[in-house]
Amino acid sequence: MIVRNEKDRFWEIDFLRGFAIILMIFFHILYDLNFFSITNFRIYSGILLYIARLSASIFVVLVGISLSISYSRVENRLKTNDIIMKFIKRGLKTLILGVVISVITWFYIPRGFVVFGILHFIGLSIILSLIFIRYRYINIIFGSFFIIVGLYLKTLTFNFNILIPLGFIPNNFWTIDYFPLFPWFGIILIGISIGNLIYPNFKRKYEIKDLSKNLFVKSFCFLGRNSLFIYFLHQPIIIGLIMIFLT
Repeated sequence: MIVRNEKDRFWEIDFLRGFAIILMIFFHILYDLNFFSITNFRIYSGILLYIARLSASIFVVLVGISLSISYSRVENRLKTNDIIMKFIKRGLKTLILGVVISVITWFYIPRGFVVFGILHFIGLSIILSLIFIRYRYINIIFGSFFIIVGLYLKTLTFNFNILIPLGFIPNNFWTIDYFPLFPWFGIILIGISIGNLIYPNFKRKYEIKDLSKNLFVKSFCFLGRNSLFIYFLHQPIIIGLIMIFLT
C-alpha cells in the first residue's frame, strides 16, 4: 500500500503486516473448523479473541501509517487535485473488491454474508483519510473520539439498518466480517498520526537496524507485501482443504 517498488518500502511495516496476516490465517482456520462443525473452539473469548483483535488492530493501524507514507511520497510531486483523485480511485477499487466479497458470501452464506467488511471499510477510509491526512497530534483526538463512540455503539442495537457502515447495529444482525467506521476509523487516524510523526517526508525519522535480509524477516515481509492477494486466496484454500478432508 506504500509503493510498488520493494526497494522503496519500509521493511518493518511489511514485517508487521505479515505478522498480522499469519494471525489472521490462524484465526480463520479455527473459525472454518468450527463453521463446518469439525471442532468447537471458543474463538469469541479468551486468548483466541485477543489474537483476532490483535491481528485486526495491527492491520488497520498499518493502513493508516501506509496512507500517511503514501501521501508524503507524492505530496511534493503531484498537484492537490491529482492526489485527491489518486486516493479516491484507490478507495473505490478497494470498495469494489469489498462488493465482490459481499456477492460471493451472499451466495454461500446468505444469512451472514459480508455487509460492511474489512475491504469496504478500508476503501471508504482511504477516501475519508483525505480530510485528516496532514494532521499529527490532532488525529489522536479524532481517533479517540471514533473509538469511544464505537465502543459505546457496540452496547446498543437499533431497529434500522441504513447506518450499518457507521456502527449502528440492527437487531438480530450477524455477519462474518464487520468493520464499521466507529470505532475502526479511529485506529486508522491514530495510524496516520503515527505515520506523520515517524515517517515524515517519506523518510524514517528514527534509525533502526536493517533486518530485511534476514530469512525469517524476509518471509514475513513477503506476506506483508502481498496481503491483499493472500486475503483473497486464503479462505478458498482453507475451505478447499477442509472439504477434501471431509470427503
